[in-house]
Amino acid sequence: MFSLIFALVCIVPNIYLFFRIRHLFISKKLRIYYALFYLLMVLVYPINTYLIEGNFELKYNPISLIARYILPYYLYVVLLMLLFDLFMLLNRLFKIVSVNTMKGNRFKATTLAVILVVPIGITVYGIINFNTIQISEYQITVPKKSSNIDHLKIAFASDFHLKQRTDIHFVERFAAKIESIHPDLLIFGGDIAEGYGEGEKMVRIAKMFREFHPRYGVFGVLGNHEYYGSLERGRFFDLAGIQMLGDSVAIVGNSFNLAGRLDNRYRDRLTTAELLKSINDSLPVILVDHRPTDIVENSKTAADIQFSGHTHNGQLFPFNWIINSMYPMRWGTKKLGNTHFFLSSGIMMWGPPVRTTGKSEIMVVDVEFK
Repeated sequence: MFSLIFALVCIVPNIYLFFRIRHLFISKKLRIYYALFYLLMVLVYPINTYLIEGNFELKYNPISLIARYILPYYLYVVLLMLLFDLFMLLNRLFKIVSVNTMKGNRFKATTLAVILVVPIGITVYGIINFNTIQISEYQITVPKKSSNIDHLKIAFASDFHLKQRTDIHFVERFAAKIESIHPDLLIFGGDIAEGYGEGEKMVRIAKMFREFHPRYGVFGVLGNHEYYGSLERGRFFDLAGIQMLGDSVAIVGNSFNLAGRLDNRYRDRLTTAELLKSINDSLPVILVDHRPTDIVENSKTAADIQFSGHTHNGQLFPFNWIINSMYPMRWGTKKLGNTHFFLSSGIMMWGPPVRTTGKSEIMVVDVEFK
């Protein structure tokens, strides 16, 4: 079903774009060459996905390089084409530009150049934004209760989507950032790895993660992508030294409760209220829930802090608007009741390595217990 939906999402805009550019900008004698070139560009992504992607020796071939960025580029070409069609509609009503000017070769060439070149700039910005790891810092105060600590620095990263093709240099930069933060506690918020988390590079990444030694440890929860790959049965997390919480609660250092929910793809998962029934209620409660779908319900529980991910803050404009309509939060922080909610836009992402909305971030929360 996902493949069918994805195919339709790609095919329909491509048909629209092909015929609009052909009709508005391409002369009759060049249309056969235009059709062949357009078909070639359309086939780059499926050729790479189904014929090349598994061959890591060919990782840096031109087809793979184009395929990594072709979908975001097409997205913004389609959006600019739609804007131009809207302009043409308004022009019929308000006569902003004369008909003769619009039929002129100079106007057509300029318009086509804008439609084709501006998305390159947007995509380049998205590549840079994706590869720039940012630290988002927050300070909050929660009730101390009987905890024996006054401060806790938490580093939170979600949606790594690690796989054999992951850029190892990005992971090295992430590791350097974590080392510079010196967190007391490191939490991964789900969608940490793809498939079974196996392969030479995944072992290397796991060993890199195992070098993290926060005072209170490294913890994580499963996301929907671990569910798809049955990764809970893999050994990546053991190799990485990540203590996974699947509908379970850990009392950490006799200082706070750390509870982790299964993703809602796991149909038999507990509600948050059921999960927190067994907590030591004399200690603060930190909850990790991959999706931010239940924040209203969770605000009525004993949770003092909740960390979530999953949304990627939409990743590509204008999908952030869609995400905003789907979830109570798409990114950032808010307080409901006595619970502080933190929703990361993700450290990496699933799909093309381009981010035009949000940022590749590590959330750092300095908690003061009073």
